[in-house]
Amino acid sequence: MRKDLITAALAVAFLTVLLGIAYPLVVTGVSQVVFQDKANGSQIERDGKVVGSKLLAQPFVIDTGRKDSDGNPITRPDPRYFQPRPSQTGYNPAGTFFSNRGPNQSTARYFYRDQLAAYLRLERPYTPGLTAARVPVDAVTTSASGVDPHISEANARIQANRIARVRRLPPARVEQLVEDQTDGRFLGVLGEPGVNVTELNLALDGTTR
Repeated sequence: MRKDLITAALAVAFLTVLLGIAYPLVVTGVSQVVFQDKANGSQIERDGKVVGSKLLAQPFVIDTGRKDSDGNPITRPDPRYFQPRPSQTGYNPAGTFFSNRGPNQSTARYFYRDQLAAYLRLERPYTPGLTAARVPVDAVTTSASGVDPHISEANARIQANRIARVRRLPPARVEQLVEDQTDGRFLGVLGEPGVNVTELNLALDGTTR
């Protein structure tokens, strides 16, 4: 019995050092050398300051100066910026989860109704004739994580009408920015092209007429 206990203890100690210390250190070291940008969270820097991550959406909103019943600030979308997909986590990467409703959930009708109404309220003044049928699905549904920075090309091109008008930029210039920030299909065949809103808005702030 004693021999078995010693053997088991040594095995636990050895595997703890190997898999709990050595392996993570080696993987971290290799990633810092070979993939430093990605290993550090694909951070975006401007003027020496971290302003976001290529992997995370962030809100582009205006504080209305009012608070809800829980004391949280009430915000509205900033019309000068492209808007990411809806998020029920406040785009907080510490609390990501899939929050889309299924067809059998009683709240689904109200959730998507409200998201659709908000999208049309923001975009219709700049895209006359925009109907619910033309609104891309990703404009009213959350991503799997709630912090995905990508939207569809269709969504971005609708929003481009607003951006061009509000910022008084040539539509062709805004369309070019959308194209520049569009990621193609993985390996050319998997998935759908997506537009990174975080990078697009940063590029938008740096553009001129």
